[in-house]
Amino acid sequence: MTAISGVEFLTWLLIAASTIAVLTKYLRIPYTVALVLGGLLLSLLHLSFLSPLQPNQRPNWLTPDVILILFLPALVFEGSVKIDVRDLLRDAAPLLVLANIGVLLATLVTGYLVHWVIGLPILVALLFGAIISATDPISVLAIFKGLRMDKRLSIIIECESVLNDGTAVVLFQILLAAVVAGGLSPAKGIAHFLWAVVGGAVLGSVLGYAASKITQTIDDPQVEITLTTIAAYGSYLLANHLYLSGVIATAAAGLMVGNFGAKKGMSTRTRTALESFWEYIAFVMNSLVFLLIGLEVHINALANAWRPILFAIAAVMIGRSLSVYFLVPVNNLFAEKIPFRWQHVIVWGGLRGALALALALSLDNTFPYRDRILDLTFGVVVFSILAQGLTMKPLLRVLGLADGRA
Repeated sequence: MTAISGVEFLTWLLIAASTIAVLTKYLRIPYTVALVLGGLLLSLLHLSFLSPLQPNQRPNWLTPDVILILFLPALVFEGSVKIDVRDLLRDAAPLLVLANIGVLLATLVTGYLVHWVIGLPILVALLFGAIISATDPISVLAIFKGLRMDKRLSIIIECESVLNDGTAVVLFQILLAAVVAGGLSPAKGIAHFLWAVVGGAVLGSVLGYAASKITQTIDDPQVEITLTTIAAYGSYLLANHLYLSGVIATAAAGLMVGNFGAKKGMSTRTRTALESFWEYIAFVMNSLVFLLIGLEVHINALANAWRPILFAIAAVMIGRSLSVYFLVPVNNLFAEKIPFRWQHVIVWGGLRGALALALALSLDNTFPYRDRILDLTFGVVVFSILAQGLTMKPLLRVLGLADGRA
């Protein structure tokens, strides 16, 4: 694999993304859904000039670890830098409950159902539950932007997705170590979880604050944007070196930069440039990620495993439903209530996406039941993006939420 072929591969992906972005305005379907469909179509086309997109011609450096390190920090930082911390604090209780206890409950329910119905060993089934428990509602948020949605509902879904990504990655690492070691120590697991989540939040906040203080001393958009890029990727990489949650660290750094650095240390010109830069980065990253999802899906493998995939989809939806319908009413007793109709949107809007695929693909080729986990993960992700993504807007209208009514 040469450098030229790698550049050709990325260029073709950008051409495809741009073409699909134009077509979606006429097709009236969510952009991310169209990207996955476009990736599926490109994987089936065997044209000579599209050879860089064929499986045996793709860059061999585009590994799951590279995808996690390259795409995830940018997407998490871009999402968190736009969040107003006052909105986050308003719903801190339900967000923390859903992003922590909710992910844990969904992992347990999904894992035990998959173990019971499909027959995977319990630790392997729980590992799959952790892989698939993180929500990735990028396409849902894209739909929200085109509707007069209640801002609080949109904030809840967006913030939960940022927070629960970190929780799911930590759970994945704990369970993966348990599978390799042949057992799980609850005490060590809890200690690792708390260290990773709390430590990641503190580290990200410190680095984000440091970057924000530096931006106060200069007024150069290029330099200040570069500092935010360092904060995004530096917090992720340093957290991983310290065995902390890189996702949580990057999210905390983004919150600090967006609410302190951008508001107190940047001029209007710099803030405008910063927003444009990260919006473009998010557009490119999302486009590449969802196209890659479509390209990596093996239709034949999914067709052969349709029955266990259906069971897995059902298990995932049951796990998600229990975590929302059980935990939110309990939270409503102590915090500002989340209406029952909103809970339907939170359940159905919990899409799975790139993070789940990257975690599944990161499993070593010698890992037991790897192929089964990949089939189940790809099946759930494709169903989530296509079925849930395409029906999100009709659901909002049926519930009377498409015009901002609670």
